Formats: sequence, structure tokens, C-alpha cells
Amino acid sequence: MDDAADLACAAPVTKERYRDAMAALAAAVNVVTTDGPAGRAGFTATAVCSVTDAPPTLLVCVKRDSSVGEAFQANGALCVNTLAPEHRPLSNLFGGRTPVEERFAAATWRRGPSGAPVLEGALAHFDCRIDRVVDVGTHSVLFCQVLDIGVGEPCEGLIYVGRRYDTVLACVGAAG
Repeated sequence: MDDAADLACAAPVTKERYRDAMAALAAAVNVVTTDGPAGRAGFTATAVCSVTDAPPTLLVCVKRDSSVGEAFQANGALCVNTLAPEHRPLSNLFGGRTPVEERFAAATWRRGPSGAPVLEGALAHFDCRIDRVVDVGTHSVLFCQVLDIGVGEPCEGLIYVGRRYDTVLACVGAAG
């Protein structure tokens, strides 16, 4: 068979099939935060990944119609806080419709160089300036230049796979 025939025989990629397949893709759980002229905001995200290390750049996806999307773009800065297993309740707070004040009251934060809140005790944090925004479908893809990083003490990371939380060994630091 040729490639065109293979494509013609492929089942359509529906929203449901796509979501089912993505559920098999394990991803780190992050709380992404911002603060600035548009106010403090945050959300739970697994759609975060490295783009390049020169210059250090991440991408973060946020639903355009979410209550927080505009604040991130207006503030022009964010911090990706990678969660440890003990942060699971925090992930749930930032992933739901909990008021902003309650979300941030549930943990200890400090201000990063960008002005975004940095989670004390995070597995890692990436404080960033948003360099570019590209709208794709229902989401905005934020390309973020990393200004500051930190690596915490936890040795396990929180992941989301199969529509549930799990943990993974995530010790970081100098190789022995």
C-alpha cells in the first residue's frame, strides 16, 4: 500500500480518540503562576515542555477561554512550578474553580525575578518571561524564556497518566 491509501483507511481522529490516546502519555504536573498589572493567577498544567536550551525556553499551553489566560499574556511573565507528590491537593485546587485567593493561600510562595509566584518546596521551578504567543485551536501556546531555575529537595515527581495521578522517581542534581 502507498501512503495515500494508508491515510484513506485511517479512522478519523475525533476529539474523544485524541483525548483517550493522550491519556496514555505520562506528563509532569505543574502549577503555572503569574503576577503583575493584570493580577495574580495560576492553573494546573501538564502541557509544558522544553523547546531549546540555547536560550533556555519552555512552552506552556493555556486554554484561551480560561479565566486566567488573559492575565498571563498581560503580565508577560510566569513561573512553572513542577510538583512533588505531596502537592497533589494543590494541583487539584489550581485545576478547579477555586477562587484565586484560596489557591495561593494553600502553599508558601515567594516572588521570582519575573514577579511570578514561586512555590516553596517544588520539585523544580522555571521563572520565565513570555516572549511569543501563538494561538492554535482552543489554546494559546506561550513561548517562555527562562530567567531563573531552582531544583528542590523532593526525590519523587507527580505525574498524570491514565487520567490519574502517579509518582515517578525524580532525583535531580549532580551525577555521582
